[in-house]
Amino acid sequence: MTMEKKVDMLRRMMPGDNTDQGILEVYLELAGQKILNRMYPYKESYEGLEVPDRYVAIQLKVANYMISKIGAEGEIQHIENGIHRNYGASDVPDPMLAEIVPFCQAIR
Repeated sequence: MTMEKKVDMLRRMMPGDNTDQGILEVYLELAGQKILNRMYPYKESYEGLEVPDRYVAIQLKVANYMISKIGAEGEIQHIENGIHRNYGASDVPDPMLAEIVPFCQAIR
């Protein structure tokens, strides 16, 4: 799937249309890196690799999650005016990436 299509889908997931395309592309790239890190845990470089189509939905969800937490980086809990917010982790929660199957092969 093209980056333009991913950006369009991510923009539709978000409430409001106030996010710059460049910012959305950056967060999609960061989400893609998290997926590739899970897929290839021992690979040193992901150059030339793209997120497989079967994980694009996860990439969009992770990017949306990361954008939603802008300004709350590192927070686990936030209490303000009687409103309590608890986050699963300061980074992307593991359950979001649980569907990703690590790739392995024999060592040569």
